[in-house]
Amino acid sequence: MSGGRPGRAFVRSVLGAIAATLLLAFAAGAEPAVYVARIDGSINPASADYLMSTIERAETAGAEAVLIELDTPGGLVSATQDVIQAMLNASVPTIVFVTPRGAGAISAGTFITLAANVAVMQPGTTIGAAHPVSLFGGESPPAQEPPAGGESEATRSGRSVVDQKTENYLAAYVESIAKQRKRNVEWAEQAVRHSVAVSAEEALELGVIDLIAKDRSALVDAVSGRSIEVASGERILDLAGVRFVEVEMSLVQKVMNFVSDPNVATILFAIMALGFYMEFQTPGLGVPGAIGLVAMILLGFALQILPISWVGVLLVLVGVGLLIAELFVTSFGLLFAAGMLCFLVGGNMVFDRPEVSDLNVDFFSVLLPMAIAMSVFGGVIAYSLGRTLFARQTAGVDEMIGLVGRCEAAIDPTGTKRGKVFVRGEYWNGVADEAIAAGEPVEIVEIQGLTLRVRKAHRAG
Repeated sequence: MSGGRPGRAFVRSVLGAIAATLLLAFAAGAEPAVYVARIDGSINPASADYLMSTIERAETAGAEAVLIELDTPGGLVSATQDVIQAMLNASVPTIVFVTPRGAGAISAGTFITLAANVAVMQPGTTIGAAHPVSLFGGESPPAQEPPAGGESEATRSGRSVVDQKTENYLAAYVESIAKQRKRNVEWAEQAVRHSVAVSAEEALELGVIDLIAKDRSALVDAVSGRSIEVASGERILDLAGVRFVEVEMSLVQKVMNFVSDPNVATILFAIMALGFYMEFQTPGLGVPGAIGLVAMILLGFALQILPISWVGVLLVLVGVGLLIAELFVTSFGLLFAAGMLCFLVGGNMVFDRPEVSDLNVDFFSVLLPMAIAMSVFGGVIAYSLGRTLFARQTAGVDEMIGLVGRCEAAIDPTGTKRGKVFVRGEYWNGVADEAIAAGEPVEIVEIQGLTLRVRKAHRAG
């Protein structure tokens, strides 16, 4: 028994050495991996988290590089800064590939492309137009460069202090990125200050990007062997026989990425309001209330992600309140018109924040159709209510007016004895302004307590 333990220890050590040797051999013979992240939409906290987690996974796995395939119209400045910080401090090389044909690295996408170790574009793509925009009411960037002396006093006075500060900050920020990656600093500044945009061929000629590639294979062939400066030092890209590891968004990231679209958030608000309204009007249905509750939860997530203007939110709520008030107050359409105006103006302002770049609610595709739909919905409700006001009463005693019955006991207006009327299976006292013989048809014209005032009638058929 005493010799068993050293024997087992020896066997374990031998097996451990064999396992380590096999692991090293497998690692030595393993194909280099490139982790691929795909962005096809806005740069928001969800997509930024997706890109940063991809870089982190690639670093942990010892990947050769991270390939970001990019097609974006822009996004939030704060989310873009998070991505760029992760890229500049990554220990793994980052490659941004603007693809497919017709795609663009617009606004925030320009910053991310410039921050890559290797910037690549596919033929037929564009980059630039990185001027910070105020979503609605913000001035357009100057079409031409300002005079040598700088902007005129009139130009400066026509722009808000926040706009100027945001533009100056982002211009300095993109300059520092371009210097870090040894790219065209002057063009980068013009892209921010004057919304300059160029094609892939022009970007290569200007030194904005490193190369043009028609597909992934061409990209790998072109960048292999390049010396790349990363946070941990210099690295040589060795992509011979590389395998691509496609990294997908998690379910939470997909949901957050979906609801972070201002258009989706606005639609969710409308669904929530409509669902709750229908549930309150017809309690017990359950389905409209459940739909409204789900929309409210998703809207809450969206408002946690998107920076909002509380003035815009207040105007939207006031607009919805006026639309509801129109159903109960006779204003001849004034409350409805004021509500629609508040809704449209508030919808335009709700995401109007300096830290937002190129995220907006589309007026003609979202706000206007929603306003029309709400108008139609309100019109249907008003029409339905109007019909009920003029419809014949179908409940209560008064609904008997107009019914035709039969005189069971003669009615003499000069006598003191009341006649009898049989109508709808019941006998009633009957009076009239004319003599009516028993058996004649009578029409009810008034109800006085338990007495019916009638007149002669001719029964149809």
